[in-house]
Amino acid sequence: MKQFFAFFHSILLILLLFLTLFHFALRTSQDIKPKKKLKEKKEDPAGGKKRSKKEPEDKWKWWEEERYTDGSKWRFLEHKGPVFAPPYEPLPEHVRFYYDGKPMKLSADAEEVATFFGKMLDHEYTTKDIFRKNFFKDWRKEMTSEEKSKITDLNKCNFGEMHEYFKAQSEARKQMTKNDKQKIKEENERIVQEYGYCVMDNHKERIGNFRIEPPGLFRGRGDHPKMGMLKRRIRPEDVIINCSKDSKHPKPPPGTRWKEVRHDNKVTWLASWTENIQGSIKYIMLNPSSRIKGEKDWQKYETARRLKKCVERIRAQYRDDWKSKEMRIRQRAVALYFIDKLALRAGNEKEEGETADTVGCCSLRVEHIKLYPELDGQDYVVEFDFLGKDSIRYYNKIPVEKRVFKNLQLFLENKQPEDDLFDRLNTSILNKHLQELMDGLTAKVFRTYNASITLQQQLKELTTSEDNVPAKILSYNRANRAVAILCNHQRAPPKTFEKSMQNLQTKIDAKKQQLSAAKKDLKSAVMETGLVYLMHSVFFRALEAKKKTVARISEQLMKLEVQATDREENKQIALGTSKLNYLDPRISVAWCKKFGIPIEKIYNKTQREKFAWAIDMADKDFEF
Repeated sequence: MKQFFAFFHSILLILLLFLTLFHFALRTSQDIKPKKKLKEKKEDPAGGKKRSKKEPEDKWKWWEEERYTDGSKWRFLEHKGPVFAPPYEPLPEHVRFYYDGKPMKLSADAEEVATFFGKMLDHEYTTKDIFRKNFFKDWRKEMTSEEKSKITDLNKCNFGEMHEYFKAQSEARKQMTKNDKQKIKEENERIVQEYGYCVMDNHKERIGNFRIEPPGLFRGRGDHPKMGMLKRRIRPEDVIINCSKDSKHPKPPPGTRWKEVRHDNKVTWLASWTENIQGSIKYIMLNPSSRIKGEKDWQKYETARRLKKCVERIRAQYRDDWKSKEMRIRQRAVALYFIDKLALRAGNEKEEGETADTVGCCSLRVEHIKLYPELDGQDYVVEFDFLGKDSIRYYNKIPVEKRVFKNLQLFLENKQPEDDLFDRLNTSILNKHLQELMDGLTAKVFRTYNASITLQQQLKELTTSEDNVPAKILSYNRANRAVAILCNHQRAPPKTFEKSMQNLQTKIDAKKQQLSAAKKDLKSAVMETGLVYLMHSVFFRALEAKKKTVARISEQLMKLEVQATDREENKQIALGTSKLNYLDPRISVAWCKKFGIPIEKIYNKTQREKFAWAIDMADKDFEF
């Protein structure tokens, strides 16, 4: 019996010693951890949280000030003018142009234009007949008489050495040292500080595009008839400057002069010039975060909100107009129905040969639609197929109301494919009618209204408070996508899409393996804890830590899987266009505040600056 008690006592002593050592080791590790946390936290000496590297500047809350009521945009405007493209630097002697297999020295002007083509050799544009034809025609205008007489066939021109030279330069820029990159960065920052800001009404405002585009070859969207034409160099003599009389006027580069200096405070541009390809006027404007741009945005969304109050009356009216005895009123009413229901653009008249063959609602032709009394189990289906803005194809099959369908059949009677669908309607007639329906109403206001109201409705349907942050953001992007589809904001899948998806899948697979290992570790810990039961609390602390590890890895995996879903669903949809131009930002801000989503998850830094007025103005209960 004594031997039994001695053995039992020895066992207890061993267990006690083991637990004491384990407890000591755990306490030692815990004693180290707080020091690590203190090191990471870095609280400032005055107390409180760690300060950010850059203290935020006081922002100008222009939306809290009185707006000008006399039509003026500013009282004082001072700036330095635009930054012009650097002069052309001739090619090194060893980089030659060949014609008909022989090297040929070109004059400076002809060589500069030749380099524009040489840089683009690996681009499909240089294989297009219209591009090559327009380029060759404009290039010959820059040649000397001798060059013109020799260079008569573009197919005999060899720009290979030029192409290789510019490719090598591009690679060299990528391989630059950190110091060289820093010098370029510092020089760019110096230029931004000097030319990138103006003073408007005692406030420093950022300028959006103070650099004038260098000369080059025009590309255009889609099959543009002017692709390949030479975009000429813009010089100070082409530029009109706008500033206030009492400001220090910008000085042109030495030996040059401005075309004109104006003091027009009824406009918002700082400089303007006319480009030579389409004769359109280009402007230097303020940054999207400026008061001028912000006020314009705010006003745009307020106009769309006014439409909300009378949209049902307008819809009732155009439905009545479908029965009108006058064909012009019927056509106007059907067009307005499409602008409202499909968010189509109005479409402007274009001169033939000046732009690509793109159309909007008013300029639809017979060839752009097909009518099906019954299709796929639906009655009265209209098929649209045309090129919209930026030559993006609009293809859609939609069921319409019977009276709309009957009217379209009437509009198509005795017409050829190239004839106008709405032959008694144009954008001027439509816009005049819209103004009569509501002050400030345009097709774009309808588009903005329908986009914003769709986002708000989709967010209400898709978001639940039980979802975690990644799931809520996925819901937001799905709501945004519904708007982008409505507005036909398409894009080609990015060239790097497949590779980025493979990389993401690799991360997902690695995270799954990590989770599997953590779960096995947790299972083993549970079994160990069951064996010792309540002998010491340290086992349970270790178990809790492993549970937290499993939960953390599970959440990381879910984030990656949500990201993969999001990318796949959005690969051919451009979410940015609608988010920045057609969606009232106050809807997104209110959603973020209501569901506890950080604003930066929806808007990046630049976008937050652009929509500072909305972020400050909207609360969680805002309704569009």
